Amino acid sequence: MSDLALPLASSTHSSIFPVGFYNSGYEVIVSSLLSAFVAQLFKFIGTLLFKREINFRLMVETGGMPSSHSASMTALATAVGMVDGFSSTIFAVAVGIALVVMYDAAGVRRSAGRMAGILNKITQDIYTHETGHVPERLRELLGHTPFEVLVGGLLGIVFAIYFHLSLGSL
Repeated sequence: MSDLALPLASSTHSSIFPVGFYNSGYEVIVSSLLSAFVAQLFKFIGTLLFKREINFRLMVETGGMPSSHSASMTALATAVGMVDGFSSTIFAVAVGIALVVMYDAAGVRRSAGRMAGILNKITQDIYTHETGHVPERLRELLGHTPFEVLVGGLLGIVFAIYFHLSLGSL
């Protein structure tokens, strides 16, 4: 473990997690997955509160506020930094992957969603008067605004730190 890692657990504490979970690859994986789940849960709760709609599909769909991809990747990178050290090579790799995923979410996937909207409009205009085969609509909410990516990224960092520190106090 690097000198920049954050060791907090004692060998005498009891935990709901198995021995060896804290400061391990398991902590990194669970932190990443749970932060994505929390981001999706925020989307569900936000829709429930502001639109008064119950939409369970939001728990598995892409797009929207906050970006669960960004949350997951920044949580992964942060957890790697806390477990293996912020000066480790694996932390640098995790940060690189996180940046690519976040760029993709705000760039490529957002552009693909915009293009899907244009194609849906063209299809609707072409098939307005036909009762026969109408093509299936393309999904338009694929990517994120830069702000949604930023909020998701911050959520992931905060979640990973909280998760790591809470493991140390179990």
